[in-house]
Amino acid sequence: MGYPRSFLGLLLAGFTLVALPLVGALAYSAWNTEQLSEQSRNAVYSASQAARASRSLVNRIGSIERLAQQMAVVNDPELAADFVRVHRSFRQVAEELMLLPLEEQQLAALKKTVAQEQGLYDGLSTQPWQKTDARRIGLLTAALAETAQEVLSISYLVADREVLRLRHSAEVVQRQLVLLVIFSTAVVLTLSLALTRYISRPIAELDASIRQLGGADFSRPITVRGPEDLQSLGERLDWLRRRLAELEAEKNRFLRHLSHELKTPLTALREGAELLNDQVGGPLAPPQRQVVSIMRDNSVKLQRLIEDLLDYQRALHAAASLVPRPASLDGLIRDAVRPHELVMQSKGQRLSLELEKLAVEVDSEKLLSIVDNLVGNAVKFTPPGGSIAVSARGHGAVAVIDVIDSGPGVPPEEREAIFDSFFRGRAKASGRVEGTGLGLAIAREFTEAHGGRIQVVSRSGGAHFRVTLPRKARGSLAEAA
Repeated sequence: MGYPRSFLGLLLAGFTLVALPLVGALAYSAWNTEQLSEQSRNAVYSASQAARASRSLVNRIGSIERLAQQMAVVNDPELAADFVRVHRSFRQVAEELMLLPLEEQQLAALKKTVAQEQGLYDGLSTQPWQKTDARRIGLLTAALAETAQEVLSISYLVADREVLRLRHSAEVVQRQLVLLVIFSTAVVLTLSLALTRYISRPIAELDASIRQLGGADFSRPITVRGPEDLQSLGERLDWLRRRLAELEAEKNRFLRHLSHELKTPLTALREGAELLNDQVGGPLAPPQRQVVSIMRDNSVKLQRLIEDLLDYQRALHAAASLVPRPASLDGLIRDAVRPHELVMQSKGQRLSLELEKLAVEVDSEKLLSIVDNLVGNAVKFTPPGGSIAVSARGHGAVAVIDVIDSGPGVPPEEREAIFDSFFRGRAKASGRVEGTGLGLAIAREFTEAHGGRIQVVSRSGGAHFRVTLPRKARGSLAEAA
């Protein structure tokens, strides 16, 4: 299934496709309702006309019956004229009634009534009035009235039957409309879900591409399927990917060259300072030894800065390519703490471990770096004779690692900035060489790459760092974002 030329066209096409079943359902409902309304109008009109004409017929039969009885006993020309006038009125009403859509039973009764009335009229018109049999006339008029009443009763029955038929038709139409609503709703929902997935596919690809770039993954080409305008946007993102890859490669080359160019003279400078400090070239005066000490300390500091900067850049690149595997959290923490134990012993620092046996899915190398930087930071700022506590426990779907020391702690105003690159707080390390402010930044990068969080916990004395990691792997940094 292809895409329209533009995303707007795609939205309009989707809206039209979803709206068609609703429009069709509304059109069918309107037509069905109009048919039922027209049927109702015709049926009600016919039934009402038939009932009205039947009542009028019965009234005229009553007049005919009365006049016939009078003519049987009184020889009056005026009665004869009234009888003729009522007869003509009866015939007119009967003819109007026959024009209506009557049922067979109703029509047969009407014809019988007309024939009886005509017979009565013919009998009274041809026979001499003085010889007319009053008893026979009474029987004829009674039969005529009975037949006319039958026509009226049948009209009422037909009207009731039409009402029932219309009610049944309305119920059928109502059920049809309910089924139509259910069916059209199901169709619309199905189409909406399908179109949502169809329309959201290029949006999801754009989102994944942006996350890919945000995670510094420049190796995979970016392709966006969909309308031409979104495809063009995908092409621009792929161009950006290539450009960022070139810049990243240039940056790495620059750092490698810079590292090489700096390390060589720096190593020579440091070795020269060590030789001077060892008085290889001869005894040094106290002022000279002080100058040599400054040179040696700053050369070590500069070398540490270069190495940490390179480690930080490698950490940024490595954070985008996690390789999570099942591992034992307590074992990883013990491995990370072990290299610091000799320094702790030399400074008289006490170490306590409270490690819960916990299975996790992490990138072991990067988790080691997280714990190593936190423990190294604690060793650096904890005074001689102080204490360091490392704990690990499970809490639902996450693992919690705490590193607590008895050093000067972290001021509240520095708790967020302390994880920034090259940030160094007011607290001074207990060693000779100060840190570069990159260890905690590296720890944060690796923690967030796992989809976790690193923070400073409020504490009255010393520093308390807490790392919260999901026990199940969440993938790369791009996915965690």
